[in-house]
Amino acid sequence: MKPSTSRPGPVLLGRRDFLKTSGVAAGGLAIGVSLPLVAGARSDADASGANTEVNAFVHIAENGDTTLYCGRCEMGQGIATALTAAVADELEADWDRVTVLQGDADEKYGPQGTGGSRSINIMFTPMRQAGAAARAMLVAAAAERWGIPAADCVAENHRVTNRQNSRTLGYGELAAAAAGQAVPDDPALKTPDQFRYIGKPLPRVDMGEVVVGARTYGADTRLPGMKFGAVRHVPVMGGRIVSFDATEARQMPGVIDVVRIDPIDDRYSSLGAIGVVADSTWHARQALDKVQVDFEPGPHGDYDSAAYKAELARNVEAPAEPVHRRGNLAAAFESAATRHGATYLGGHLSHSPMEPMASAVWVREDGCEVWASTQDPAGIQRTLGTFLGIDPKAVTVHVMMAGGAFGRKFKCDYVHEAAALSRATGAPVNLTWSREEDTRTGFYHSLSAQRIEASLDEAGNVTGWLHRAAFPPIASTFNPSVERPSEGDLRALVDHPYGIVNLEVESGHAPAHTRIGWYRAVYAIFYGFAINVFTDELAEQAGEDPLEFHRRIYRNNTNSEQKELVERSLGVLELAAEKGGWGKDLPEGHGLGIAVHHSFESYTAMVVHVELDGDKVKVHRVDCAVDCGLVLNPDQATAQMEGAVIMGMSLALYTEVTFREGAVVNGNFHDYPILRTQEAPREIHVHFTNTGARPTGLGEPGVPSLAPALVNAIRAAGGPRHRSLPIKPMKV
Repeated sequence: MKPSTSRPGPVLLGRRDFLKTSGVAAGGLAIGVSLPLVAGARSDADASGANTEVNAFVHIAENGDTTLYCGRCEMGQGIATALTAAVADELEADWDRVTVLQGDADEKYGPQGTGGSRSINIMFTPMRQAGAAARAMLVAAAAERWGIPAADCVAENHRVTNRQNSRTLGYGELAAAAAGQAVPDDPALKTPDQFRYIGKPLPRVDMGEVVVGARTYGADTRLPGMKFGAVRHVPVMGGRIVSFDATEARQMPGVIDVVRIDPIDDRYSSLGAIGVVADSTWHARQALDKVQVDFEPGPHGDYDSAAYKAELARNVEAPAEPVHRRGNLAAAFESAATRHGATYLGGHLSHSPMEPMASAVWVREDGCEVWASTQDPAGIQRTLGTFLGIDPKAVTVHVMMAGGAFGRKFKCDYVHEAAALSRATGAPVNLTWSREEDTRTGFYHSLSAQRIEASLDEAGNVTGWLHRAAFPPIASTFNPSVERPSEGDLRALVDHPYGIVNLEVESGHAPAHTRIGWYRAVYAIFYGFAINVFTDELAEQAGEDPLEFHRRIYRNNTNSEQKELVERSLGVLELAAEKGGWGKDLPEGHGLGIAVHHSFESYTAMVVHVELDGDKVKVHRVDCAVDCGLVLNPDQATAQMEGAVIMGMSLALYTEVTFREGAVVNGNFHDYPILRTQEAPREIHVHFTNTGARPTGLGEPGVPSLAPALVNAIRAAGGPRHRSLPIKPMKV
């Protein structure tokens, strides 16, 4: 049996079946293990105690076939393979006898919110413990049957062997007996030299289905009697529908109903929309075009993102609200041999996953059932519980494969809308947003302005650093009174990696005029850009090679608490420089740029080789060095970083959402371009330090280093110094 994430149907297992015990489920062994419920928990945290829930589990059937469950959302990052391979390794399972199923929304899986590069970070050790516990129970069952000590038994490749006489029993033969064994509190884990799957390049469990187009995504959900929806949203945050006329729309072929959807008191609810339900998505969208809607724009109807970006630039070029001060910055600036300052800007970004917002919802009298491409199934339960006035646990959420997400599918406004359409019609409704609705009514990455000023002494050492940042924080989406970044939002600037003795960090005023949400790498995008480009400028001011300048300022960091940060940052910096050929002779018009950044507990550095032809930028090669601790699957990890390079190039060169009169002007990929195949780097090389340290984030940390390395390379090639992203904004 080949591993697969296909779902034969909802797998519903009661919480009590796995409450710190084992049991026979469908004629085999089912085992649970305590996992942390706190989203920010560390993978090496104590898994016992009051704040835990039994949630990850293994099922071994009496024929030996093994099912492993993944509680995190698979959206192309390969988590369904990486986590379950860790279970299978500790279980000593035969990978060819493993089936992987996606878990539904359920507390027993622990925190199911998939984002922040936390899946491996949080779940790696507990998932290993699940496999190890099952292995120990199978060994105990075999030892009991043979009447020998468990130490005289060894599990290997789906069988337990009697060391005394070499007899073996298969896992299927032992499953029922193993179910009666006590679950070990602290099962012994393998040492790295014993790993069979962890750290090895296993193919994705769904690769075959992806290649032939058989993978089922959220938009593919089909149910008996299903209807299809289309929506048009209030285009401005805080606006509302004044009136609508659906007379013509209701008369069109296939139309079942036209529904007004109002926002609810929930942080992830719809902006407000008109929805059409029909017998096909085509008919629904054609009818929607005939609905006459009168919108009132509300308080943000005059929002212009270009004007606002200029306003933020002015805000950071004047004193702002102090967040952190240490040393004597004024004295450092006054005694400086050189002072330098620059302002860095970035625009709004849309997540724009290839699969837009998609879900199917069936609201019934006895509850609600959801099939959704979602990063936050528990959030769906909360939102629909509020909307329908029912217990959130009465909302069953089947987590579907997501065709991209990048943080957008943490929000569940699209599921709220599908539920509204289903409740109005009494039928299951599949709602997939159009690309235009996805682009124009999302939760956007903040536009930002940052001002950095620094002083250098005669030797070129950094003696003082002022960093002001202004951007609408994510918290503004949940609390409109939040109008500037908090100290927590600016923590990465306070914990400055260069160990600056004289440092000031200030927060600029930046009220939000649209919904702000998580985007891949979050604030690290603009922090990594500003700090690395400014560092390159300081090297230029000091007349020093950028790599040598980086080396010196890191080594000058005497903060003992940042020793690990310095050593690991230098590690990836040196690796990227070595692999990227830093210092090699290049033809005229060619240049190398370098950048390094620490985010999500991981370290990345990039060297980018560009060629300039007028205003055309050709990227020949990118060398990316990564320290994310133990790499669970080198193939998948490499693919993650390659994707980060492509995404980073898109946001560096082209992508920006423009608002005018409160609404998004962009609509599709023709005016919100992403990198095309012919523009991709000729070569992308990914290099892992693979120190064996605790595994940390990987999905997010690859993005922040690309844009500054690219901009620095353009400068090295004789081009201009870019301080605003994107460097080739499209006029829309």
